[in-house]
Order: sequence, then structure tokens, then C-alpha cells
Amino acid sequence: MSTITIREALNQAIREELARDETVFLMGEEVAEYDGAYKVTKGLLQEFGGKRIIDTPITELGFAGLGVGAAMAGLRPIVEFMTFNFSILATDQIVNSAAKMLYMSGGQFKIPIVFRGPGGSAYQVSSQHSQALESWYAYFPGLKVVMPSTPADAKGLLKSSIRDDDPVVFIEQERMYGNKGEVPDDPDFTIPLGVADVKREGTDVTIVARSLMVPIALKAAETLEEQGVSCEVIDPRTIRPLDIETIVESVKKTNRVVVAEESHPICGMGAEISTQIMERAFDYLDGPVKRVSGADVPMPYAKNLEDLAVPDVKKIIAAVREVAYLD
Repeated sequence: MSTITIREALNQAIREELARDETVFLMGEEVAEYDGAYKVTKGLLQEFGGKRIIDTPITELGFAGLGVGAAMAGLRPIVEFMTFNFSILATDQIVNSAAKMLYMSGGQFKIPIVFRGPGGSAYQVSSQHSQALESWYAYFPGLKVVMPSTPADAKGLLKSSIRDDDPVVFIEQERMYGNKGEVPDDPDFTIPLGVADVKREGTDVTIVARSLMVPIALKAAETLEEQGVSCEVIDPRTIRPLDIETIVESVKKTNRVVVAEESHPICGMGAEISTQIMERAFDYLDGPVKRVSGADVPMPYAKNLEDLAVPDVKKIIAAVREVAYLD
């Protein structure tokens, strides 16, 4: 085991897969000469050369389309968006080409491509650069959507995503790149897609959290433990396919649930998870599902307002206490 950051874990995953499989290549804005806007691709150009680590023009629709074509031809592209906010410009290729090509070709074309980069809120980069877009991509059949919360998950899930024969949208949280954790040294370490992880076991309330909300939920659970409330924290890790079975089994044990996310509440994954819990585990609930979401507004620039717009430990604690009828 090595203790490394999420940034380093992602770099390891890409490096190991480039070395393992010569059909893998990486492209995106500033991924080569500049080592990546967030230094995730540091050192890869020097090791693998300009044919496999490719700087692109500022044209997301263009290089996303190039990636889809390369995947159809038998390569395994990793397409980095400098932020997932910029992926909006490439949604035609992601949604109408990558997601649908296997179906529309009658199985003739697999699309083994990974679209990856930072998403969600950052630090004071305002409305156009702080959006959580995962529910967009989870909506479309044909795409897999992955959101790691630890260095080990980041590495294991990215390696599985690169090896997968389907298009994967891999969203990293910009605020979390420096978070540290233990990662297995095994170069063949992978984590299967579509399998949730119990980050903390508990008996009184289930907290379903993903990405940035996982460490925040764990901090809330520590405080609640001191207040006599035992919280189980479930990280779906992959929101499409969604491992609802693990979540439901937890709810059957605790009988109460809070769903925490930084994205907007309207049409978000929290609404989908809440609905599936109600459909599959209604008779086990001792109270309604409670959601904690980001504010339903464009992200403010001012730091004090930005803090109010993103869920925090206090908001999750308040939600848990509400479903446990403690307040």
C-alpha cells in the first residue's frame, strides 16, 4: 500500500494502462506539454511520446468526435475535458454518437472510450465552471457514469473504465484532487463498475453520498456518533449502472435514509435514488427519504455565498437528526 493523492492515483491508472495496452492513448487540452491543467497527466508525454499523449485545439466537439471514431476503429481513447463544464460543447458526440453507436450498428461497433476530467464545484470559479452534470449523462442508455471519492477508488475505477468496452463518463471532483489515501501497489488492481461501497457501517440511518459528499458525510457521521446516532455511509461510486441493491439492503437495516449530493435537487440523481428506495424498500422506512442537495441556483462567485450553496457537515447532520426524529 502507498499513501497518495487522488491526482497521483489517476496518473498511476493512466500510466499503467498506457503501458499495458498499446491501443490506449490520451488526448485533451494541455494534457501533454503542460502536464494537464490539474497535473493529472504529469510526465506522460515524456514517457509515452506525442503519438499517445496528444494536445488538442480548444474544440471539445471536435476532439470528442475524433475519440469516438478512434474507438470505432479499435483504439481505446481517454478524452480529458479541462472541466466537465466544457463537455457541454461535446454532448452531441457523447450522447448521440458514443452512447448509441453499439445499438445503432447492431453490435458491430463497440465504443471503448473514457471521457474524464474534473466536475462539480471548485473554489470561486462561479456559475459556468461549477456545475455538477452527472445526471445529464446518467440519463442516457449506453453510457456508464463513474464518480470516485478516494484515491483507491479513483485508480481502481479508472483502470476498469479504460478496459471497459462501453463509453464511460468519469467525473473527478476538482476540490478533491489533493485528498490522500491508501492505494494498493498492484498494477492489476481494479474495482468493478456498478458496485457500491460501504464506507462506514452503522445501524440507525443510511447516508447515500457520492464524490465530494462522501468525506463530508463521513465527518457528519463521526459527529453524530458522539450524539448517539450510528450512521451507515454508502458510496455508489458508479451512478450508471447504479447498485441500488446495496443501498436497499442498508435501508432495510437502518430504516431511515438521507441522500446527499452537491448537484441541484431538480431532476438530480438524488431524486432517482430516493424514488428507487421508495419503490423497493417502502415497507422498511420509518420516515420519508430526506435529500440534501446543492442550492437550486447558479453557483455564486462570492465565497460566503458559495459556501451556502454547497452542502456541508451541518446540513447533513440536521437531515439525519430530522429523519431520526431527534429535533
